[in-house]
Amino acid sequence: MKITAAITGVGAYVPDYVLTNQELEKLVDTTDEWITTRTGIKERRILKGENQGTSVMAIKAVEQLLAKTGTRAEDIDLLICATTTPDLVFPATANIVSAAVGTTKAFSYDVQAACSGFLFSLATGAQFIQSGIYKKVVVVGADKMSSIIDYTDRANCIIFGDGAGAVLLEPNTEGYGLLDQVLRSDGRGEQHLHQKAGGSRRPPTAETVANREHYVYQEGATVFKFAVTNMADVAAQVMERNQLSKEDVAWLVPHQANKRIIDATANRMGVGPEKVMLNIHRYGNTTNGTIPLCLADYEQQLHKGDNLVLAAFGGGFTWGSIYLKWAYDPKPDPQDA
Repeated sequence: MKITAAITGVGAYVPDYVLTNQELEKLVDTTDEWITTRTGIKERRILKGENQGTSVMAIKAVEQLLAKTGTRAEDIDLLICATTTPDLVFPATANIVSAAVGTTKAFSYDVQAACSGFLFSLATGAQFIQSGIYKKVVVVGADKMSSIIDYTDRANCIIFGDGAGAVLLEPNTEGYGLLDQVLRSDGRGEQHLHQKAGGSRRPPTAETVANREHYVYQEGATVFKFAVTNMADVAAQVMERNQLSKEDVAWLVPHQANKRIIDATANRMGVGPEKVMLNIHRYGNTTNGTIPLCLADYEQQLHKGDNLVLAAFGGGFTWGSIYLKWAYDPKPDPQDA
């Protein structure tokens, strides 16, 4: 029988510190109304403290995932971490997470594809399941975007937050799981969205730090235009390839970059707002954390057999969409016990 890779559990973590629009009003020339109107964001979470990197959040998300699914860490075959803000240049943040949670028999590595990284990692992890090589794969998306955001730049500091989400992939022979994907990239987009220094092309120097070149650089209008077009295109393409009508789609799970981009994607697909997962107002853009955080927030509303369309757009440019059929019904929430 054909083996598919099904999501069998989700875990999530966001830091305690809440950075509100009102607090940002004190840092830069902006207003709550302006931020909300243009992005849909009301607040975002920020990871505070010394030596607190992306792995701190990823570890907590994976630990929750293992606990919720009753999975032993030593039974995990592979752990992929999608991140744009690794703890270190090397080793991979996935290695750090793997050691901390005890996945002693798994190999692990990072995927860097900006805001599309979790989607690309999910598609990659699924191949290891579908091939029959592995039985349990963890994919975690996590970013500490506050570490590369200039909080004097009002265009960017309002958008990003910190957070992590993780999923467990396991084999399925009932037709549930990842069924199709359209994944794209175009390196010509580099000039419009990048970090100018910190890599091998421009290693850190006193000059690059003084010139504030270690922060996100974004040409907002251009990126917005590309994101609206491409994210909507691939989501619609996935629907067409699988003969999915708007009635067939239970949920759109969009990358939470901007409410207007999300709305454009939903409109192109023909699905109403009641079918769109949305938490951008609470977390902002957590880059690789957005889609798994949505799945975690809406887990209790998902049912076995639901058709989900995941869609993302990010730096690179990178973008893509995945069609998956949800594999389980809501489980009792331990917090309700």
